[in-house]
Amino acid sequence: MTLKNTTRRGVLKGGALAGAGLALPQILTAGSHSGYTNAPQGANVTLGFNVPQSGPYADEGADELRAYELAVEHLNGGGDGGMMNTFKVSGGSSMLKGNGILGKKVAYVTGDTQTKSDAARASAKSMIEKDGAIMITGGSSSGVAIAVQGLCQEAGVIFMAGLTHSNDTTGKDKKANGFRHFFNGYMSGAALAPVLEKMYGADRTAYHLTADYTWGWTQQESIQAATEAKGWKTANNVLTPLATTDFSSYVAPVLNSGADILVLNHYGGNMINSLTSAVQFGLRDKQVNGKNFEIVVPLYSRLMARGAGENVKGIFGSTNWHWSLQDEGSKAFVKSFGTKYGFPPSQAAHTVYCQTMLYANACETAGTFNPCGVVEAMEGLEFDGLGNGPTTYRAADHQCFKDVLVVKGKENPTSEFDVLEVVEVTPRAQVEYAPDHPMFAGGSLGACNPGA
Repeated sequence: MTLKNTTRRGVLKGGALAGAGLALPQILTAGSHSGYTNAPQGANVTLGFNVPQSGPYADEGADELRAYELAVEHLNGGGDGGMMNTFKVSGGSSMLKGNGILGKKVAYVTGDTQTKSDAARASAKSMIEKDGAIMITGGSSSGVAIAVQGLCQEAGVIFMAGLTHSNDTTGKDKKANGFRHFFNGYMSGAALAPVLEKMYGADRTAYHLTADYTWGWTQQESIQAATEAKGWKTANNVLTPLATTDFSSYVAPVLNSGADILVLNHYGGNMINSLTSAVQFGLRDKQVNGKNFEIVVPLYSRLMARGAGENVKGIFGSTNWHWSLQDEGSKAFVKSFGTKYGFPPSQAAHTVYCQTMLYANACETAGTFNPCGVVEAMEGLEFDGLGNGPTTYRAADHQCFKDVLVVKGKENPTSEFDVLEVVEVTPRAQVEYAPDHPMFAGGSLGACNPGA
């Protein structure tokens, strides 16, 4: 049902919903089952799924909700179990048994971030204070993720980030209560630059259009640094407001800039609209400096590619995961998602499904829902079977490290879902960096906050 606070409750396979209200202050220990924010008192545990149901990233949000509902179904013992059957942690199998989390049925509430930081914080705050959510997850914007991560740190709940690609999320804005499974701008640059040099050469001049918020800034910085290290020059970087829908006034100056590459540091509906505008201006048919003009989209999603249609053909970018991967985890997830919804999942769906499973496993490992116990179980966790090969959640900054995919728009798609093809699986070692790398400098992880 729809609640006054714009959240929606749900529970799969049994039980009434968990009670609301914040827990009263008690003695706090990592292994304790009380003394922390929203310690479950009944038969259920409530998770908060905070996604963009409106705004420029709403398509991503819709697929995230589908994956969250599938994850809850699997955790509560329904369906075929999906990646619960392939998920392995270092030294053995995962702790998940299909009986909820620590024996409690998983319930959930949902909210609309509107792809706006203030709205996302208000929604998450309502979930925590009114609905008793013990963990918040979701989002398809780094501005939203950073805002909600900060709120969760203050409130004493875990934040399992959804789609957030800004370096800052696990850089200057990292928090002890927050974890990111998604890759970041630095990783996109490190994976893409060698492929771009191979395809287009080192003597290139790029013009950047960049979403004017934390993700765009750090994505642009990352891809510029990586391509300039390969010999490229940068003609200009123009910031575009997130609310922009007509990009013609931003694309027109590219024609006389001397650039022969346009880099669109845009995501979701912004990328669809800016790419469409670039194609309408004839950029893909131009020759500059004796070279064919090219367009690059550093961060791709299948949903974006589908929305942009034929305009994405041959355009390179990077992505966190793709449904065509043939490892056992990916195949299991694609089968489960496809059976339930009738089409393959996006990287957004994959990311948030993984985050839900990782949180549940951490609770089981720690033997508690206490955030400090969860943090201890997550830090340094090594696992496999979730679709990206061997993966580590680094303790120093709570960033996941795994293989990164370089993709391009498919020239001859066989369906509306078959729009991207993987051209290279970039090994994890190529995209790793030190915790004190300059692009991630500043801020402090701090200490876990159990709240209450």
